[in-house]
Amino acid sequence: MATPPAAPAGTPDGVTPTVVLDDVTKQFRSPDGSVYTALQHLSLDVAPGEFCAVVGPTGCGKSTTLTLVAGLERPSAGAVRVDGRPVAGITDGVGFMFQTDAILPWKSVLDNVAAGPRFAGVGRADANALARDWIRRVGLAGFEGRYPHQLSGGMRKRVALAQNLIRQPRILLMDEPFSALDVQTRSLMSTELLTLWEMTRPAVIFVTHDLEEAIALGDKVVVLTAGPAATVKATFPVDLPRPRVVQEIRFDPRFVAIYQEIWEALRSEVDTAYARTTMAGAHA
Repeated sequence: MATPPAAPAGTPDGVTPTVVLDDVTKQFRSPDGSVYTALQHLSLDVAPGEFCAVVGPTGCGKSTTLTLVAGLERPSAGAVRVDGRPVAGITDGVGFMFQTDAILPWKSVLDNVAAGPRFAGVGRADANALARDWIRRVGLAGFEGRYPHQLSGGMRKRVALAQNLIRQPRILLMDEPFSALDVQTRSLMSTELLTLWEMTRPAVIFVTHDLEEAIALGDKVVVLTAGPAATVKATFPVDLPRPRVVQEIRFDPRFVAIYQEIWEALRSEVDTAYARTTMAGAHA
């Protein structure tokens, strides 16, 4: 018998959430003048230092949720708040890792990682020293002079991690950052991410299609309904101990139980999204 979805997990009493999306609706106008509702009445919060993983079928607005928190988009209705203040522009103190590499191809590893501090006004020598430290932390010591085309996919992701974490963001937004990697490298990068996250503990919103990845990384997993007009279906706490090794935590019996519980909520949304896509293709 399927376990019913857990009730949404709230922020601990007395703690102001770092991120709040309060009854958010986001609509986009299509070139033909019609309106597409990506998100509708979506509410979620992320506590300071919390790792929140978001899963849902393709087209359910996961990436849109991130752009709203970053201030790259404005909600059509509802409110987005960071540290209790409404998001009214590009959100300060936010790191954003995309699916594709955002590192500059004409700059070396050192210059890519040092770019953030340099733009913030840090002198070249100090920025380079800080960059070398973070390059070491992500396991790329000795590669400071290499260029992106000389690196493997996993190494480029390490550069992107260093780029974001060197600024010690209080919020880290991650949009399927490891989806292009092979399975083995993806697991290694996930463990690396957790190790680095433990150093500064930013609040994280991690978007993924991979439920196993979401459980292995997160303190909680938020399931979104199928789009259009996606919303939060359920929120599940992940009570696995930390620190975690992603390659090993998947064999924990509690991991398997959590997976089964969340999959009961996610499966119907995946089926719904697939059916809608199939019908749309048949009528195209």
